[in-house]
Order: sequence, then C-alpha cells, then structure tokens
Amino acid sequence: MTAPMEVEQPDLDEDVDTDTPWQVLVWNDPINLMSYVTLVFQKLFGFSLEKATRLMMDVHEKGRATVSSGTRTEAEADVHRLHAYGLWATMEKAEG
Repeated sequence: MTAPMEVEQPDLDEDVDTDTPWQVLVWNDPINLMSYVTLVFQKLFGFSLEKATRLMMDVHEKGRATVSSGTRTEAEADVHRLHAYGLWATMEKAEG
C-alpha cells in the first residue's frame, strides 16, 4: 500500500488572465535607423511598406507605437522577437 502524499495547492489568486487583450509597444531609441525599424516591422508582422513606415514615424515622432495585439502569450512572443532584432519593446494590457 502507498502512503498518502501531501500536495501543495496552487495559488489561485495569481492574475493569469490570458484572454485579456494585450498590446505590444515599440519605443523610440537613439540607436536603430528609421529604415531598419521599418524593415523589421515588415519582416516580423508582414506589414506593407506604407503601414510599417507609418508605425515607424509614430515611434520616431510620438515616442512609441502599438504594433500588435493579442493574447498574453502572443504579445510575449512578439516582444521577444522584437528584442531579438534589437528594438525596445514592451507589452501592456489593452484598455477597453
């Protein structure tokens, strides 16, 4: 016969709402060229040259641009991919 084992219960109070929309922000930095940022947006997200340029100009002029949105897992993946290309990116819960 096997003796009963005590199992620690998971903390169910932790905020793990993965269905809440998240958005990915790219921030202005003094290092990357505008043409490079545009190219990265096209490559990673499949944006047209016009859309990628518009988002890059938001980054340049406004200091940031929202480049994607989705689940927390998708946003984390996008942030990781942007970091791999040397861009400063963060994620936050979408409002609304």
